[in-house]
Order: sequence, then C-alpha cells, then structure tokens
Amino acid sequence: MAMIEIIEKKRDGGELSTGQIDWFVQAYTAGEIPDYQAAALIMAIYLRGMNQRETVDLTMAMAKSGDQLDLHDVTPFIVDKHSSGGVGDKTSLIVLPAVAACGVPVGKMSGRCLGSSGGTLDKMESIPGWTPNLTIERFKEQLASIGLVLSGQTACLAPADGKLYALRDVTGTIGNSSLIAASIMSKKLASGADAIVLDVKVGNGAFMSTLDEARDLAKLMVGIGKDAGRQTVALLADMNQPLGFAIGNSLEVKEAIDTLKGHGPADLWTHCLDIAGHMLLLAGKAQTLGEARTLLTEVRDDGRALAKFKAMVTYQGGDARLVDNPEEFRQPQNIEPVYSDLSGYIASIDAGAIGWSCVRLGAGRQIKGESIDHSVGMVIPVKVGDRLALGDLLGTIYAKDQDSGAQANKELRAAITLSDSPISPLPHLYDTLT
Repeated sequence: MAMIEIIEKKRDGGELSTGQIDWFVQAYTAGEIPDYQAAALIMAIYLRGMNQRETVDLTMAMAKSGDQLDLHDVTPFIVDKHSSGGVGDKTSLIVLPAVAACGVPVGKMSGRCLGSSGGTLDKMESIPGWTPNLTIERFKEQLASIGLVLSGQTACLAPADGKLYALRDVTGTIGNSSLIAASIMSKKLASGADAIVLDVKVGNGAFMSTLDEARDLAKLMVGIGKDAGRQTVALLADMNQPLGFAIGNSLEVKEAIDTLKGHGPADLWTHCLDIAGHMLLLAGKAQTLGEARTLLTEVRDDGRALAKFKAMVTYQGGDARLVDNPEEFRQPQNIEPVYSDLSGYIASIDAGAIGWSCVRLGAGRQIKGESIDHSVGMVIPVKVGDRLALGDLLGTIYAKDQDSGAQANKELRAAITLSDSPISPLPHLYDTLT
C-alpha cells in the first residue's frame, strides 16, 4: 500500500478500509513509516474524524500490534477498570483490593501522571521499595497467589499506542474522541480483559470538560467494547472538584489506606462503591448494585480489603509497615494550613487549577522524564456547597520550601469561589452507559 494514498483519502474525508488501517498500524509499529507521514494521517483523522467501524478497526489493530495477555490459565474471567484521569483520583488503590477481597481476581496495568492528573504508579512508588516492573510470568504468579496485581504496562503490550500517543502529544492531536478511545481500549483489550468498567471524568479537572463530550467518548468506548466482544460499562463521574481531599502522591496513598480502614472522605468511598460495584456485577459476583455495595462494605469493615492491599505491597517489594503506620510516610519540610479570609458558600472549586498547582509543587511532571516529589501536594477538606466562616480551614499545603508553599497558597485561594447564597452540592455521577 502507499501511505500517501491513505493520507489523501482521510484528508479528503474518505473512509479508511480495515486493510488500510491494519497495514498502517503494523507498518508504523515496525518503523517502516516515518513520523512525518504518521503525523499527517493523525492530523487528518483529528480534523476529519472516524466513524464507529474505523475506530473499532484502529483499536483492534493497535491491540494486536504487540503481545496480547491471556490470563485465563489463572482465572476464568478478567474484569478491569480504567479512569480517564482526574485530580485526586486514587480510586484504583481502593477499588482493586476491595474487588479482589470479594473473590474476583484483578490484574491491572496502570500508567503515570498525565497533565494535571496524577498517575497510579507514581502514587504507589511513594511506598519505598514498591515496584510496578513485573514480567508477565511474575504478573501471573502474583495474580494466582493473592488475586491482585498492579503493574506498569509492558513495552510489548500495544506498542502502536505508545508510538502514536507520543506523536499526538507533540502534534496537537490529543483531543479527538476516536484517537482517545482507541488508545484507552487497545490497552484494555491487549491486557486480556473480558469485562471493562470505564470511569469517564467530566468537568474542569478532566480531559472532557463538558457532559456532551464525555458522553460521546463513553458511548464510543462502550461501542468498541461491545464490537470486540467485551462487556463494557461506562460511568460519567464529576470532576469539577478534586475527588476526596488529598492531591499528591503519598498524600493520596495515605487517604486510600484510611478509606480502606473505614474512614476517608465520603465522596471518595461512594465513588469507589459504584466503580467496584459494577466490576462485581460484570464478574457475576453480585446480582444488583445494592448487593455489590453490601459485599464491598463488608470486606472493608472486616479488614479483608486492606489485607489485600498490604499483600500487594509486600509481593511487589514495598515497605508494608507503612500500611499499618501511614504517619511514617516521608513529609516535606514546609507544611502550612490555609484559612479562609472570607465567609460564604463554596460555589466552585477549579480542580484543574489545583491539579496544576500541585504539579508545580513537584507532585507531577512538567517535562518528560522529570523526577517527582512524592511528599508534596495539598489536602483540601471542603466541597462545593459547604458553608465557610471567616477563619475556617480551606486546606493544607505540603511543600518543599516556603516560596513554593506561598505560591500554592495563593493558587488554592484563587481556585475557590464563594457565594452569598446557598449552593447545591455537585452530583456524584451524571450517567451510566451500558
């Protein structure tokens, strides 16, 4: 095939055939197509779009571009979850051990921070010694032994996605629903999932800022899952304020541990119940969402969920003493409370601004490969609709020095808007798509 003909066809609004898409993905992965031609095609797709069939073909071709993990020799049914990213989203750290404690093995490959959204692997690496770098053999061994694995994506799993994502990141072509859906779903399909729960965030702290955008993306991914023979459910979840209270790597791990111990923010546990509940439904472990929530609450309250988390930490080389004594996590030098200088009702919290503020503190990366400070971040124990009085606590800044802490103090204050009139709390979920 001629790459120039494929570029011109999509440039002019044409529909690419299955054969053309398969050839492009295979040839580009093999290094037979230069980046400048791949970038031209990706830009044409970004501008002209793809239909459902093209998007499914792209997803399947990317999923088949490398190894495809088969875990059925370990467990007969594989259920996975994926979040589109959000500020303070430590859901996987709670959901995975809770689902595993209910008797449903979970082997998940996660990623690192992207933009203002924190990465699950970065958070877990705040536990000294813990590693996400597992061979496929070690992955399966741990899954069979304790029913829970949280690892990084192998280089051989959907390599086309790795190459195309890096290209999109520097060519202004991130925000296309077909490209986003293919990226997410190719990794899920390659990792062997039989059923997938998608946690699609919407709001000022998410990649999809409007409900219509998020719903379109969710419908597309659910359709891909269905066409690929996978049971798929998508939940549209609010991200117009941080999830839970903590933002920052070790701070979020501590909050996850606290939640597994039966404490923690109410909105975080409610969200985890919904995500984990749908995973149990898809796995046939519960018949109703209410029954699933009851099972999940039981394994939290009797300590089984926390025990699964601790076992996962131990198996992957982490210092499990921190699970029992989270106060021993490393703390930064400058910890300062922030108090309200006004009174009123919280009308809005700019989660995106708070996420970027934490990145500047050192909790995330501003350039590729940059090291992060696992100890810095914020804890913000207020929500939209709360009534604040003058002098009430807005949050606590965890910074490496006074200067960065002072800047974060200003940014936190600027991210919170007050109203003289009462404000309704934000909804937790907007919709569930099956």
